[in-house]
Amino acid sequence: MAVGRDEIFGPVLAVSRVGSLEDALAQANSMTLGNMAVIFTRSGRSARLFREQIEAGMVGVNVPVAQPFAFYPFSGWKGSFYGDLHVHGTDGIEFYTQKKVVVSRW
Repeated sequence: MAVGRDEIFGPVLAVSRVGSLEDALAQANSMTLGNMAVIFTRSGRSARLFREQIEAGMVGVNVPVAQPFAFYPFSGWKGSFYGDLHVHGTDGIEFYTQKKVVVSRW
């Protein structure tokens, strides 16, 4: 289906049945896109595994959409990345910030 190949921005819900969390991670990570991924669970283990292993730029745990605000970086991974830098959040601030590190023994 197109929802599994194309990046669709809109009120779309895609459901795919799998046998385990590991199978779900493998299926999701095999996709060429990686904008956002969300899991609903009561298991701390499942939440940690998902958070650490999912290949997506925005990850939500027990939230319907990992909705970015102005202070969050907004960009996906893999084919979902557009442009040459993440222009929102701390990444955007870091790009336009000139830092200085001073080491001194007074």
